[in-house]
Amino acid sequence: MSVYLDHAATTPMLPEAARVLAEQLVRTGNPSSLHASGRAARRVVEEAREGLAAALGARPSEVLWTSGGTEADNLAIKGMFWSRRNQDGRRRRLLVSAVEHHAVLDPAFWMAEHAGAELVLLPVDADGIVEVDALHDELERNGDQVALVSVMWANNEVGTLQPLDDVVTLARRYGIPVHADAVQAVGQVPVDFGASGLDAMTVSGHKVGGPGGAGALLARRGLDLTPVLHGGGQERGVRSGTLDAALLASFATAVEQAVAGREGFAAWVGALRDSLVAGVQDVVPDAVLRGPQDTARRLPANAHFTFPGCEGDSLLYLLDSAGIEASTGSACQAGVPRPSHVLLAMGVDELAARGALRFSLGHPSTAADVDALLAALPGVVDRARAAGLATVGSVT
Repeated sequence: MSVYLDHAATTPMLPEAARVLAEQLVRTGNPSSLHASGRAARRVVEEAREGLAAALGARPSEVLWTSGGTEADNLAIKGMFWSRRNQDGRRRRLLVSAVEHHAVLDPAFWMAEHAGAELVLLPVDADGIVEVDALHDELERNGDQVALVSVMWANNEVGTLQPLDDVVTLARRYGIPVHADAVQAVGQVPVDFGASGLDAMTVSGHKVGGPGGAGALLARRGLDLTPVLHGGGQERGVRSGTLDAALLASFATAVEQAVAGREGFAAWVGALRDSLVAGVQDVVPDAVLRGPQDTARRLPANAHFTFPGCEGDSLLYLLDSAGIEASTGSACQAGVPRPSHVLLAMGVDELAARGALRFSLGHPSTAADVDALLAALPGVVDRARAAGLATVGSVT
């Protein structure tokens, strides 16, 4: 039986969320239909909206259902940019941190190539924390030209928690809306949309023990969003498409469960993560922990290392053959032979960045999982290094 240490990519469904999904899947009804079955489906959707909103400190009217985190990020970046640009024609600058998930970065680059956006990547320090001074300087120079700022709540690769309070405070001085991808943060750290001051926030189901194919963009009341999808005019006319009542009910249940149990989960999974970090550094002394050393500045379930002299893909496949499932970083970039843009933005050189592995824990994780990793890792690293030397030797 394999040991699963890739919960940041996706995590098993929580039992209650799975139960709700199974119950709702056998029911029929389009939430937009006016007959009894349609009204019943609409009731499920709206109760889910209310539950998710309450768990995340939002109003139900601020919850826009999407098919997942990627769609929500695209709606935020494109919808906010187009709306702001169209107000006066001058707001074309798009400020995005250099360590965003590709679900934010790729639409931002697309807007620069196809929609006249002027993309500015905000730098980060060696821990992956956005340099607030750089944001301040950019807003001082060009604040009246900025359409929006997007800075993630927590990084999906190295686990860094971003200083969103400072980001929001700066942006407010210039009347600039702020979006945050909070996909990794929900259920691990306190997330309160209303208290955050954010204008938009992305959440996803399968990262918190819910189903895949369900997500939401929380958008404050009064925020102008230009639709990306057009069709039936669902979700306040901002996001067309028939709503899946079963997925949304299960998604909301998972968020409610994850938020309710967050404090206890964070405490024990953080302790388990600390034992994993100490163990890796013991069995592979030259492994380098990436991201903040201060555990208060990183997600409790995240441990990210680079292993000198190794290729991350080699480590991944060798661990997999030993029954250990991990990741080189973002699952969306798996199989692409290039170093992480997150590590490069943090100042890690390309050679070192190629030897990255992310271990992420979840609610089924155990001390036995960590022990299995520590037992397999030294041999895996030795073999990966030998393979790397052999490759270099054949090239020379």
